[in-house]
Amino acid sequence: MKCEGTGSQVSDVSIEVKGVSKRFGSHQVLEDISFNVRRGAITYIMGPSGTGKTVLLRNVIGLMKPEEGEILIDGEDIVQLSEKALYKTRMKMGVMFQDGALFGSMSLYDNIAFPLREHTKLSESEIADVVYEKAELVGLKDHLVKFPGEISGGMRKRGGLARALVLEPEIVLFDEPDSGLDPVRVAFLDELILRTKAETQATFVVISHNVDSTSRVADYMGILFRSKLVAFGAKQQLFASENPLVGQFLHGRTDGPIGMDELADQERYIEAELEEYGDIFDEPPASLTKSGASAPTEETEAVSSPGTSSDKDTKDAGW
Repeated sequence: MKCEGTGSQVSDVSIEVKGVSKRFGSHQVLEDISFNVRRGAITYIMGPSGTGKTVLLRNVIGLMKPEEGEILIDGEDIVQLSEKALYKTRMKMGVMFQDGALFGSMSLYDNIAFPLREHTKLSESEIADVVYEKAELVGLKDHLVKFPGEISGGMRKRGGLARALVLEPEIVLFDEPDSGLDPVRVAFLDELILRTKAETQATFVVISHNVDSTSRVADYMGILFRSKLVAFGAKQQLFASENPLVGQFLHGRTDGPIGMDELADQERYIEAELEEYGDIFDEPPASLTKSGASAPTEETEAVSSPGTSSDKDTKDAGW
């Protein structure tokens, strides 16, 4: 199934997903998924729980490979790339993981600086300039000496976004960035995404099931259901769609093809299968780092790093 939401010129397209299918054993998670992501736009991929949204994102990043189909980043099919070539392509991407996925034993400063130390030859002075710039963009410049356990969930997410931006990626991917946030902080996050997009001019792809956020932020959107992409297009087109499933999902109706319990078994099955790959969306995956580093297992004191805050509070009540 091909769902068009972008122009036909290759130069306008950042990501092309062509006929992608993914199975876990005999279980079909994604079936013949096709869509284009317009360069410089904000595209939301939505759908009920258990429909394969995160699996799709992992395939786009290259952490998984589909059994069928192509995934082109700037015209290059990452499914066919060697590990070395895929690593190079991933340098174009930044990922904001769920809950920020920060290293618990590192300060915010060191968390944000981590990709720069892994992937560049910048001096510590140059790294500091970038860290302060991105921290200021997300409103964390006064909290860089704090540790993830000392700040709110919203601040951890902002720290994850700052880290995703330090390598100046052309593409930024978000996996349910608003999960666990109250409506007010979700609105603040939406404003931050829009402001960051205006600042960076990058291509944003957001996995979400938050309809309000999508209506405020998205340029394009797609809806997954029962392993298939049932709709994809400009936001205004989908909100005006007469498709019963699209209308039910976007307007929160009980009357329609989506039942209360039908996806429960599928969601549990997908979650169980993803365990085989490790909890790579709860902490930065080793495959995205040059050294293969993974999150520390014990809370240890971070190395001395520049900071700007003398605030000793262990929690931040605000976003």
